[in-house]
Amino acid sequence: MPKPKLSKSMTLSKSMTVEQFDNGYWYALEIKAFAVDIGIPAASKLRKDELEELIKHFLRTGSIRNPTRKTLARSGVRDVERGLSLKLPVVSYTNDRETKDFIVQEALKIAPKLKRKSGARYRLNRWREQQIDNGIKITYRDLVRQYVRLNQLQGSFPQAASGRYINFLSDFLAAERNATRAQALKAWEELKKAEIPKNYREWKKKYGKSGA
Repeated sequence: MPKPKLSKSMTLSKSMTVEQFDNGYWYALEIKAFAVDIGIPAASKLRKDELEELIKHFLRTGSIRNPTRKTLARSGVRDVERGLSLKLPVVSYTNDRETKDFIVQEALKIAPKLKRKSGARYRLNRWREQQIDNGIKITYRDLVRQYVRLNQLQGSFPQAASGRYINFLSDFLAAERNATRAQALKAWEELKKAEIPKNYREWKKKYGKSGA
């Protein structure tokens, strides 16, 4: 039986294939609503990339896999409400402005000339989650030190698979001669509507001859 054709008006469906899911572009609200519909636990607390992986598991197997991130189980009192300090254990972390500023201020005490590296905060959050998931107890001092290390790494971070929009813009601007951000955004809109993987290589195959 032929696969159902994915069109711009097609919505997320339990009968779609993983390939169709990957070739479509779904907004965070659509992903969360679909995840709730198929019964993924704690869907409202998960990131879009986490939900995408759980949805693809469902499309492949027909079964629901529970989230593995232990940081979903937060205590009632947020760390920031306890009073942030370097010795405070990381228990109920929140990405609020006070917490972010605390980490940056403490990092600058270690490395006064530290410059923020694109992607460092994202990787700090993933590192924090990984430590907790592995049962490793960490403090805010550990977070600050890791933040310093991440910002001092040489070269660019590897692209995150979930950041398709950011990755595409970065690749487009690097590869297309004298390209502008406006051209990159226009190309991204083309790619979003196409039933192909959402990366620069596939856009180039389909649209590259005519330019951005």
